[in-house]
Amino acid sequence: MTPSNSVEPKKKVRKVVAALEERFGTPTVKPRRDLVGSFVLTTLSQHTSDTNAQRGFDALKSRFPRWKEVAEATPRSIANAIRSAGLADQKRGRIRDFVRWVKATFGDYDLSPIRKMSNPEIMELFRPVKGIGTKTVSVVLLFSLGRDVFPVDTHVHRLCRRLELVPDRSTAEQTHDLMAQLVPKGKSLSLHVNLLQLGRTICRARGARCPECPLRRLCNHAAAGRLEPK
Repeated sequence: MTPSNSVEPKKKVRKVVAALEERFGTPTVKPRRDLVGSFVLTTLSQHTSDTNAQRGFDALKSRFPRWKEVAEATPRSIANAIRSAGLADQKRGRIRDFVRWVKATFGDYDLSPIRKMSNPEIMELFRPVKGIGTKTVSVVLLFSLGRDVFPVDTHVHRLCRRLELVPDRSTAEQTHDLMAQLVPKGKSLSLHVNLLQLGRTICRARGARCPECPLRRLCNHAAAGRLEPK
């Protein structure tokens, strides 16, 4: 059977969702309650593994149990606490500035008021905050607020282009906007989590294992034997 290279985009995404759920299952998550912590953890996860990010987050909270203490801490002490997450000297300032912004904006170290806001309102609220981009906000919307939002990280961006769901030259921001129109209602969590699983185990950036891929019949990349990204 030849790959489906002319399938209407929305139909193709539905096929992708179904194939990934057949291989990996339908994921579920327990929403995170601390929204400030969700933003901080997502910041720590940039350019590192989930394990390292969680290790850095746990160390930060062990050293500074309250967000007020993070806001008042020296950059060096924050960096020392989050060292295991990588790029500590870059992330320390973003984290402290973000926590201070929360206090200045909401009068407390609490983001619960955003639970009553719409997705566009939340996106607009965080747009000026340095270090908090569309991906970070989308991750919090999906995993902490249970919103049907599809985050685009490095793996997801690569796979969406490789599967030709979006143009190959699309930026991550463009992929986010385009995929928002294609992902079936209620399937953002499933598609995001399963694409991450696929990207980390089979459709890797280098040395993709195309014969093992559950999407090989939907992917021209696999059909052409291109084992490296475009």
